[in-house]
Amino acid sequence: MKDHSIKSAQAASASRPTRIIQSPYEQIAAFKGGVFHFNFQKSVLWMEEKGKMLFGDNFAIAPADLNLIYKLLIYAIGDKENAERLGLNLRKGLLISGPIGCGKSSLARLISYFCPREKQFMVKPTREISFEFEKNGYSVINHYSKGSYFRIGGLPVPKVYCFDDLGLEQTPKHFGNECNVMAEILLARYDLFVAKRMLTHLTTNLSASELEAIYGNRIRSRMREMFNLVAFDKAAKDKRV
Repeated sequence: MKDHSIKSAQAASASRPTRIIQSPYEQIAAFKGGVFHFNFQKSVLWMEEKGKMLFGDNFAIAPADLNLIYKLLIYAIGDKENAERLGLNLRKGLLISGPIGCGKSSLARLISYFCPREKQFMVKPTREISFEFEKNGYSVINHYSKGSYFRIGGLPVPKVYCFDDLGLEQTPKHFGNECNVMAEILLARYDLFVAKRMLTHLTTNLSASELEAIYGNRIRSRMREMFNLVAFDKAAKDKRV
């Protein structure tokens, strides 16, 4: 396990850490020279403790996942030097892929705590968005794209979402009209990514070709611009068994 220090970007948010219960910024980070310094081993232990609170006492960080977690932590805290070394673009979102039950959704929720306040995100299952569309119609697309803002100090800040299990949702209908609602949301958020740097994260069990079969080449092309691919090993075990 890596035990060296990793450090956050020197940003405006660095002097006002997120105020949440058991924030890693308050508990395990050292604030020096305008940046937060994290010890990787302590960060993993914090994630495991928080995971037990959120997901139950059986939650544990698998040693085989440590390299992937290291990448996610580097991205979340905005460690520019290590991100560049690992080929991570901090201006893009994350596409976390891997087999069923490998822990994508759980790790996404835990990693969000390490992001600065304006970049923390909600993990939203795509199935729930399909159900929302069936009930509320096309306003749902706007809710997760053009209407996806909150305010910090009176200024509008793009809201970050992690859409969970992309590709497993059903194609919903609203008053008999079918809509590939996630495709529309991703296209809208792509435009806002280009114009306003709106970040989006995804988790999926599917391959790039399987995603293209569902959403088309237009979406796949834009996904290359929007996301850093962080992939579990194809042989990763189902941790829910």
